[in-house]
Amino acid sequence: MLGTIAGFWISLFLAVIVGVAVVGAIIASGSGSKPEISKNSILYLDLSGNIPERYQPADIWQMLRDVDGSGEALADILSAIRLAKNDAKINGIYINAQGAAAGMASREEIVAALRDFKSSGKWIYAYSDGYSQGDYLMSAVADSVFLNPIGGVDVHGVATSIPFFKGLMDKLGVKMQIVRVGTFKSAVEPFMTTEMSPASRLQNQVMVDSLWQYMTSVISESRGVTAASVNQWADSLLSTRSGQGALDVKAVSALRYRRQVEATLRAKSDVDDDDDLPLVTPSDYMAAQKTFSANKKHVAVLFACGDIVDSGEGGIVGEKMVPEILSLADNDNVKAMVLRVNSGGGSAFASEQIWEALEYFKSRGKTLYVSMGDYAASGGYYISCGADKIFADRTTLTGSIGVFGMIPDFSGLVTDKLGVRFSIVETNPNAAFPDPMKAMTPEQAALMQGSVERTYDLFTSRVAEGRGISQDSVKSIAEGRVWTGGAALRLGLVDAMGGLEAAVEEVAAKAGLDSDNVVYYPAVDDKFLNQFIAEARKSVSIGSMEVSSGALRIMQFLEGLRTMNPVQARMMPVEVQ
Repeated sequence: MLGTIAGFWISLFLAVIVGVAVVGAIIASGSGSKPEISKNSILYLDLSGNIPERYQPADIWQMLRDVDGSGEALADILSAIRLAKNDAKINGIYINAQGAAAGMASREEIVAALRDFKSSGKWIYAYSDGYSQGDYLMSAVADSVFLNPIGGVDVHGVATSIPFFKGLMDKLGVKMQIVRVGTFKSAVEPFMTTEMSPASRLQNQVMVDSLWQYMTSVISESRGVTAASVNQWADSLLSTRSGQGALDVKAVSALRYRRQVEATLRAKSDVDDDDDLPLVTPSDYMAAQKTFSANKKHVAVLFACGDIVDSGEGGIVGEKMVPEILSLADNDNVKAMVLRVNSGGGSAFASEQIWEALEYFKSRGKTLYVSMGDYAASGGYYISCGADKIFADRTTLTGSIGVFGMIPDFSGLVTDKLGVRFSIVETNPNAAFPDPMKAMTPEQAALMQGSVERTYDLFTSRVAEGRGISQDSVKSIAEGRVWTGGAALRLGLVDAMGGLEAAVEEVAAKAGLDSDNVVYYPAVDDKFLNQFIAEARKSVSIGSMEVSSGALRIMQFLEGLRTMNPVQARMMPVEVQ
């Protein structure tokens, strides 16, 4: 009884604390005001954490712990650099390189924006305790690249590593039943073989060579050294040298401790030693700008990021994306649209539905441009190919025009090893198909192959129609092969090199609008109370058993695998190291 009473009072005490925190956060979130940008301010690029395509509000638990879920959004970074170029209140840019997680094309767009900023005559300083290769690529553009005296610079080249699971599945008794179209459609190879096929190795070698060529060109031009020198840095593992070693080969401008760099910044901004630096982040800088009203004529920038799925919450959800596009098509205030794609693909069905919705958007007499981010491949290219004009970065990974189907067979594990058998009663021979507890019959495999081939034929016909070339020409460069943006331009898969800002500026001019007349979609709901209610719903009861939000996420992931559309237009995930 005493334990029960103690538990009651402890629970009540915790409830009061959480309640006070929630109310305080609600009040804080509702009383925000626009930040003031003071004279002699410095735009502060904190390269740490993830760099998402656009702002994503932290969830309720991150707010209560005062933990931000990610770093500055790419859209805010690019817009802030562009506006700060001609803003008299911004003296320069300070890059604090502490290990940002971003794709190669995202970094390329930041490099381009920084180079454009320098044309104004304003300065850029960069500092790091130790530069990672990705951060160094962006920091090398700075007028002065400062390194902690005991830090290092990591330049090692580009590699991609692909895990292969067939050996593990053989031991478990699991078989992946796969049908595909495309010699280079290697997304399924990890489940079929124990190493890269010659075709996969070829396209990956071409890819990493192209990415490294871009990186060496940026670093060599920015640091005033030759491309051969940069390759020598990589071959000799520059990161293992001392800070003085990095200075000797001109990888950095000077060795400084952070306080010394900040002292230099104070002098550049006429700030006393005892005062804080007038730093302003891209998100705060953009929050201080006048927001363009969606009730006026504008260009819509619609973000399509993540896996393409039929339904669900995360990624590009077909059942949500299609109504969003149709709504923008029928909105008289939307004069044109830039679809920002950062996706390696997914459901072929959802890709087709999104493609059709975008065709409807164009049928309303509105211009559609696509801006490709780090990836716009397979299903990501499917939804892009019908645009009036496609922009890609030089390091964007695109193409992968191919289709596959994959159905697991767990009978070797569940039946042969665990001894669990299933008895099925069915009205027709294929009533239980697809059945993960038994192998496909030859007839079922032939039917699946036919389905995949029809989807591939539809995919290539959509590309041929959108790009204005013959279907045979599309198939000659398809076969699931992945291309970088530069190669895609030469092949006619994209129309121009440039990032999101370039696409917006051109389509706005075509629509007779200013490039600042932009509204981002879908709308971000960062209302604290709505998030709290949504998070609370993630804890559910099944009978008398309470299921935590963490366990529920795992269950949702497994359910997603079970319900995933068996026909996929998806490229193999690529991690560039």
